[in-house]
Amino acid sequence: MCQSIAHRGPDDQGIWLQGGVGLGVRRLSIIDVAGGHQPIHNQDETAWIVFNGEIYNFPQLRERLTARGHRFYTRTDTEVVVHAYDEWGERCVEELNGMFGLAIWDSRRQTLLLARDRMGIKPLYYSITPEGLAFASELKAILTIPGMRREVDLAALDDYLALEYVPSPRSIIRGIQKLPPGHTLSWRMDSGEGQLRRYWDIDLGASEREPDTRSLEQHAEELRAVLLESVRKELISDVPLGVFLSGGIDSSTVAAMMTRLTPGHVNSFSIGFSDPSFDESAHARRVAAHLGLNHRELILEPSMLTDLVPSVTEKLDEPLADASIIPTYLLSRFARQHVTVALGGDGGDELFGGYPTLLAHRLVGYYQRLPAVLRDRLVSPLVERLPVSMANISLDFKLKRFVDGAGYPIGERHTRWLGSFSSQQRAELVDPQVRASLEQSDRQDLVAEHLARHRLQDPLNQVLYLDMKMYLENDILAKVDRASMMASLEARVPLLNVDLVEHMAQVPVSLKLRGQRSKYILKHALRGVLPDATLTRGKKGFGIPVARWIRGPLKELMMSTLAADKLRREGFFQPAYVQRLLDDHLGGRRDNRKQLWTLFMFERWYERYAAPFETTAEPAAAVEHQ
Repeated sequence: MCQSIAHRGPDDQGIWLQGGVGLGVRRLSIIDVAGGHQPIHNQDETAWIVFNGEIYNFPQLRERLTARGHRFYTRTDTEVVVHAYDEWGERCVEELNGMFGLAIWDSRRQTLLLARDRMGIKPLYYSITPEGLAFASELKAILTIPGMRREVDLAALDDYLALEYVPSPRSIIRGIQKLPPGHTLSWRMDSGEGQLRRYWDIDLGASEREPDTRSLEQHAEELRAVLLESVRKELISDVPLGVFLSGGIDSSTVAAMMTRLTPGHVNSFSIGFSDPSFDESAHARRVAAHLGLNHRELILEPSMLTDLVPSVTEKLDEPLADASIIPTYLLSRFARQHVTVALGGDGGDELFGGYPTLLAHRLVGYYQRLPAVLRDRLVSPLVERLPVSMANISLDFKLKRFVDGAGYPIGERHTRWLGSFSSQQRAELVDPQVRASLEQSDRQDLVAEHLARHRLQDPLNQVLYLDMKMYLENDILAKVDRASMMASLEARVPLLNVDLVEHMAQVPVSLKLRGQRSKYILKHALRGVLPDATLTRGKKGFGIPVARWIRGPLKELMMSTLAADKLRREGFFQPAYVQRLLDDHLGGRRDNRKQLWTLFMFERWYERYAAPFETTAEPAAAVEHQ
């Protein structure tokens, strides 16, 4: 199990075995490099911990615990956590400001505690079987266990086809789950049962309820202070660190705060593309010059990306159809030549209201007021006839997506805009037996569950909450974690520090999207801090030319991966439907990049992780949710 995730921790390995319990860890040494060997124990060696991540407030926690009589034998944040468990029990996680997946074995209570950070920055998988409990940072580690079944969870597959990722608590393998963010799982050895508890969730309702008398400038001043403090916390390290700089407002904000804290010593890294419709390198250079960063950039030729597709997809042990994982890996590998830790701007769109879909949801109201005959007989046919462009998020791509989803309720509309296959398309795509199995299953509607949790009144808040609970956790953060860990680089996300997240949950929603101006409060707060051109430019995204790749350098690999006889043998998809997608895309009649890449990534995963090993044994699991 440890060997399968050696890339996550190339510096050290630790294994502890006792009485039917085994803890293993691979370590990327960041804090107390020489003395932080794991697993780590408490004072009387009755509790042992394995830990992945960073606790940013561990010095303050250590002082509190020392005052209460605790004695430490390392300088690590990991040891602080196991002492915090001794002091506060399972609720110790509520004291932690950080990103983490952790496990603590308590020999006194014969209980294992699993915990995951509030936003889901670090991953944690687990499986409860008749033999006991297995857990790991990556799915592939659990799959190394002899006899572990590798049957595809059809409900998870259906979610993946719709969303381009598998949302927690499911994983793509039946019987293996993801611990949801902000949750603990307490598992007792005597009964073999686990108790799942939510210890935190963001509530955006305060941004709707609270009467607000503060001025715009007061809000901006408060935001600047919280931003600076959140970044300051996440600079803690005993090894060199830097910042990913795309030239967008989020990563530039993080870089700006870093320069205020350590002027003249900030290392920034960016990559650019020779394809101008995808390139942002000039924007990154402008910000770097403005802030006085020690900037390094790597310009990528198409072959540098396409050559990596087979190896990167083989390393992904759960299908993820976000193609930007490839340049993210290259950026991580580039930065790792100089630093061990890199801060990034992920989470800013969800926190401050930056996605173009937010404005699109507002525009739907105006569009739906048009007479139905005008929408159906004029607008829709005109949009459908727009010439197909293979450029990054082209106009025809956006308009076709908008019209396709406009008539649906907000949850379904959001899914259709962001994902790959609609419910109607999935019904045509999947094999009849798979479809029948899905129709008979009793499935959770995760979108509806999330929307029902807080009863948010403002549609903008509903979308922001959905993005945080689904897209951010299962796509963005999963992509950044896997890509950076493939390069043995720790990626931190200070915009998702709990202090900043809870602050922004209180900020009136009208200060996030004002009229057509996204990230309104953030841009106002950073006037004079970042170049005006950075604050006014539109969102670009970290895209790559997948549509063109499919018609060019990846054509043969795509066709062999989606070959009809292979699909027929596996039994998940209708070969004729997939062939139509391919033919239309290769012929330039439709831009099917999202659907084809989604299928390609699943098939690449299935070939590597499931097809050679699949069994049909039934799982046994008992988890009680509180």
